[in-house]
Amino acid sequence: MTVTAPPETTPAPARTRSAAARALAVARRRPVTAVTLLLLVVADVATGAFWSPVTDRSWGDAIAHGVPSIAAGHPWTVLTGALVGAHPVGAWVGLVLVALGVGWGEGRLGPRRTAVLLVVGQVAAVAVTLALVAALVATGWVWAVGLAGALAGGISPGVFAVVAVASATLAAPWRLRLRLVLVGVTVVGLLFLGHLADVAHVLVLAVALPLGRRIAGAGEVPTGHPGRREWRLVAAVGLLVIAAIRVLTLVVPVVGPLGNTASDSTVAETAISVVVSLLLAEGLRRGRRLAWVLGLVLGGLYALLGLFVIGAVVFAQLTDQMDQIELVGLAVFVPNAVLWSALLVWLVVGRHAFAVPSRRRLRRRERDARTGPEAARDALHRHGGSTLSWMTTWPENRYLRHGTDGGVTAYRVHAGVAVALGDPIVAPADRAAALEDFRAMAERAGWVPCLFSTTAELAEQARADGWRTLQVAEDTLIDLDGLEFKGKPWQNVRSAFNRAGKAGITHRMVRLDEEPRAVVAQVRAISEEWVGDKGLPEMGFTLGGLEEALDPEVGTELAVDAEGTIHGVTSWLPVYGPGGVVVGWTLDVMRRRQDGFRAVVEYLIASACLTFQEEGAQFLSLSGAPLARTEEAEGADVLDRVLDRMGALLEPYYGFRSLHQFKAKFQPRYAPMFLVHRDEADLPRVGLGIGRAYLPDAGGRDLVALVRS
Repeated sequence: MTVTAPPETTPAPARTRSAAARALAVARRRPVTAVTLLLLVVADVATGAFWSPVTDRSWGDAIAHGVPSIAAGHPWTVLTGALVGAHPVGAWVGLVLVALGVGWGEGRLGPRRTAVLLVVGQVAAVAVTLALVAALVATGWVWAVGLAGALAGGISPGVFAVVAVASATLAAPWRLRLRLVLVGVTVVGLLFLGHLADVAHVLVLAVALPLGRRIAGAGEVPTGHPGRREWRLVAAVGLLVIAAIRVLTLVVPVVGPLGNTASDSTVAETAISVVVSLLLAEGLRRGRRLAWVLGLVLGGLYALLGLFVIGAVVFAQLTDQMDQIELVGLAVFVPNAVLWSALLVWLVVGRHAFAVPSRRRLRRRERDARTGPEAARDALHRHGGSTLSWMTTWPENRYLRHGTDGGVTAYRVHAGVAVALGDPIVAPADRAAALEDFRAMAERAGWVPCLFSTTAELAEQARADGWRTLQVAEDTLIDLDGLEFKGKPWQNVRSAFNRAGKAGITHRMVRLDEEPRAVVAQVRAISEEWVGDKGLPEMGFTLGGLEEALDPEVGTELAVDAEGTIHGVTSWLPVYGPGGVVVGWTLDVMRRRQDGFRAVVEYLIASACLTFQEEGAQFLSLSGAPLARTEEAEGADVLDRVLDRMGALLEPYYGFRSLHQFKAKFQPRYAPMFLVHRDEADLPRVGLGIGRAYLPDAGGRDLVALVRS
């Protein structure tokens, strides 16, 4: 008979000791959170706040805070009220808020700063709230009179202070998202509920958000700008919130600052309103221009009606005619008008993110695609192009056709300047004719013509035809024939390979549009984090992004660890020679996860060299960093100095020059890139046009901040 030993189990006392040890370790890492939770549990148990409202007790005004507590001579309630919930639900919610909000904030800010924020934020917000309510009572406002007789409790104002300040330490886009959630919760709470805590939350955010970076000691972190996806996402979520509030006011009416929120709308009316909001939200999420226009119309209508109603109420108040006005539905209409007005402002400011045309226009564009990006592709396949020529296939460009052999020049128009991107895509013998075609087209339209980042060959041809040229950048080229990472100059590259191997990181060259949705989502998150932390809006023109990397002819390289986490991504644009043969690749997107493998970009570029070398490519271009050169050009003229100055100004935000220095570790050879223009009188306009081409969405405040920096 075989005797099988019973499976080993951990004794209950040992499991208890292990759990206690883990809890103690967490408490040591988060001492403020642990002490606060302990105080809340003790206070709520001692007062019975966990199972019955403290405000119903005869001694409630000695514990909970409120104007009656101060009037009764209990100023300590400003502190004690934070430790008890006025209602059992509030008591339990307070524990959750502290565990999540303060626990997270303490990890970002440290114990000392968190403790000060929690206590000072709580006490100051409650004290100012009570003083404000007491002052508003004199106006006879029914809401203020009701608050003046109410008792409240809870630590949520202090938690809001900690979370709002800690949000300044987050990377984009989570910083913006968290702050919008805080503001949304606070505004909706004030408009529809209007409790003492809601007023305190408004006061906390009014101070903590503007001063958050300074209080958190986060340094000079760029505030960032939301990308297109963020503009669309926030607008869609805003509409969903409006729809949800419409349903809640119908199902669960409450008494807020403007009265009872009970709606006189029928279920059918509410359903239609919700459906319209959902359809608009989906359209805004996709960036549809039609949804944006409808949103503007509805937002403008609500804003105008809201102003009219508020004006009528103020006029009636001043003329003692309030008894002649029926305020039914005001408690729902005015808050909705405020929310729609906020959405209206968001749509106007972010209008550039909602430029996707209707499906009919998209189908029309597809039918006419042969005159657009597809024409540029055909020209590249036939004639070949420079290292930047693939960028002519990007949809923001306009196109000028040349002759009957399919040649094109891609350009953009900004500030009255037609800025062509790189060389015209034509046969070498047709360059002079293409330059003259482009000049004639621009002058007929009243535009100033110029060509940006051209090759030396095109610049030589242009000078022979009477154009002026100046160097504006340098292309960095790696010749792949016989390339080996040997010797001291390649020590950094070999080190990146070694560290990647130890970290279990491998590279994959893929077509991003064929990858699973989860992979694309990771790449999108890395891209948005990079974009959102810039101090200026996302740049364009010769700088592509994720949408451009999704092109089926673009190669995308991923650095992936054993768990499937992507640590970095690079995208490579094909460089065609005559006859449709790919002779090289140009680096475009180059981004890494902030908390990932630090040498991932070196690893990816070196891996791409070996991969493309095996495929027979002749060279890689690490692209020309805009406004950056190895050394100052001799005889620099006005625009030369302007572009150098612009490069220096943009360096803290986009790092063009440091990027240029980074590429030097791959031992590249440099090829100059030129600006081709008519004459010196055009230079001021050309400089403005090129600046707008790179920063088409930058506003006046962005440029003023840039100059001040």
